[in-house]
Amino acid sequence: MDVRVEGQMVDAGAGESVEVVLRKALSGKKFRALVAASAVCDQQTVMLDLNAPVPPSCVELTPVYADSREGLGLIRHSAAHVMACAVKRLFPEAKVAIGPAIENGFYYDFDVPRPFSAEDFPAIEEEMRKITAARLPFSREILPRDAAFQHFRAAKENYKTEIIESIDADTVSLYSCGDFTDLCRGPHIPHTGFASTVKLISVAGAYWRGDEKNKILSRVYGTAFADERALAACLKQQEEAKRRDHRKLGRELKLFAFKDAAPGMVFWLPKGMFVRSILEDFWRKEHLKRDYDMVQGPQLLRVETWQKSGHYDHYCENMYFTGIEEGAYGIKPMNCIAHMLIYKNDLRSYRDLPQRYFELGVVHRQEKSGVLHGLLRVRQFTQDDAHIFCAPEQLEGEILSVIHLIRNLMGLFGFNFKVAVSTRPQSSIGTDEAWEMATRALEQAVKKAGLPYEVNAGDGAFYGPKIDVRLLDCIGREWQCSTIQVDFTLPERFDLTYTAGDGARRRPVMVHRAIMGSLERFIGILIEHYAGALPIWLAPEQARLLTVTEAGDTAALRMRDELLALGVRAAADTRNEKLGFKIREAQMAKMPFMLVVGEKEVQAGGVNVRLRNGDNQGFMTVGEVAALIRADAEEPFKQGGMRYSFA
Repeated sequence: MDVRVEGQMVDAGAGESVEVVLRKALSGKKFRALVAASAVCDQQTVMLDLNAPVPPSCVELTPVYADSREGLGLIRHSAAHVMACAVKRLFPEAKVAIGPAIENGFYYDFDVPRPFSAEDFPAIEEEMRKITAARLPFSREILPRDAAFQHFRAAKENYKTEIIESIDADTVSLYSCGDFTDLCRGPHIPHTGFASTVKLISVAGAYWRGDEKNKILSRVYGTAFADERALAACLKQQEEAKRRDHRKLGRELKLFAFKDAAPGMVFWLPKGMFVRSILEDFWRKEHLKRDYDMVQGPQLLRVETWQKSGHYDHYCENMYFTGIEEGAYGIKPMNCIAHMLIYKNDLRSYRDLPQRYFELGVVHRQEKSGVLHGLLRVRQFTQDDAHIFCAPEQLEGEILSVIHLIRNLMGLFGFNFKVAVSTRPQSSIGTDEAWEMATRALEQAVKKAGLPYEVNAGDGAFYGPKIDVRLLDCIGREWQCSTIQVDFTLPERFDLTYTAGDGARRRPVMVHRAIMGSLERFIGILIEHYAGALPIWLAPEQARLLTVTEAGDTAALRMRDELLALGVRAAADTRNEKLGFKIREAQMAKMPFMLVVGEKEVQAGGVNVRLRNGDNQGFMTVGEVAALIRADAEEPFKQGGMRYSFA
């Protein structure tokens, strides 16, 4: 049979392996970087090992190279197996659980008498180097389910037997490299040599299957790349990420705290609450400029409402519930239901559309304690949530307007971003026709906006497809942020209507959208993006007057009041401390402007200006300082249609 490989037709003999067929089409250099292949069979795409036979129904083979996204995923998955092999050699009593590839790396969970620590890494890495140097092949074996169960029971690998018990299939696949055999769907790299560029990163505790009722396992994280240069760049990025960790900076800058009294919920300290308030006020004004109406829904809705929406069936494990008298209520994990009920509060005409509702809505989601992570993963957070109710013919224009707002916000903070259109998941509601219309509207809008995009198959919301935006921070990390979701289904379930021009009752389309997403998470990202040195318009304290001696206290306090009157957020440090100490503290606090008030400055009626980047601006009057701060604060807003207000 003939199989297409990179644009050419190649003969694939009966029973020939993927490797043999690809070798016919690829040059030696390209072939040496090959780790697997993607095959189109019966209109479906599957990933195959190189030593797998070419399926009889295969019409196309696409090479998967080591440095591709798919190739790196395979290398990392195989590296997890290599690590487990090394651990079993060094710690025979260890029991293995699961070891997947994850974004930028991999992990494996182990049940060991003593939890692993970073002190174990050198020995494990040395054993891994021996395994990769041996270039041991990954071999696949298909066994009857019962035979595989007996194999792992004999090996006393109880986690593997538990997994097999949950598999609804007659056969399972096993992969071996050297003396280590694992239950795995595959595929894998051809041999362990491709996983030689590897580094163990950290350890953590993890409940088996994410259930706090189960035993805590020792999770070892690592990363792997196709070459040393890429690994070095990743390790450098991770070191920089540690320096920028928002949890550390949040403590140092006294922005927020977490307490055992409310795990996963933020205690905003005065300076952090100031930052949040500035951001919220700015964002409300931007929405009012764009003809959004401010609304607010309740925190609790009857369980029947969540059942009607489908959230109870598709999302209840992430919700909190409570009772009031004889009724059961769900604490809202999102704001869309309340906004639909607000829409239904009045009769709507086509002349009233679109209706755009905006809410900085506090929501609660039930998260496992093991996944909580500072501001980035919490149980209570605020969404910059909006829902747009429009006629079908208005849909594309509304999506484009939201994309324009996303571009403006990302540009304001200097973020580049990537776009993906996420399509219908297996667990979903609504008709095929509605999903097709919604997906087509999103793709057409993205194309019209001139944005390149990927398709994330099956990653949509249960009620509709969506555009997902991943922003890129200054050290190259990706963060899931904005989302635009098109929904034909919930308006149907809640019987939302409007009167069309011909007098007929029609169904509006609902657009769910969030730009920052979680306000808490966005602030955490900003702290790391700026390494705590927030842009001056967002800084809780823009200027600090530092006195040299007590003789300057009166002048410093007077100048502070003048700056406050001019709209500058200023404070005065009149403590009986040396100037050098005050400057160091201000620098540690990421103070944008440090205004030194000594004897000469008092006599001249001004201040000596130092910037947080170390520059010395020399002598300035209070009015000149205020003008400089205003100019710096307004600079990021000169592009993109946004404006900073000192009011």
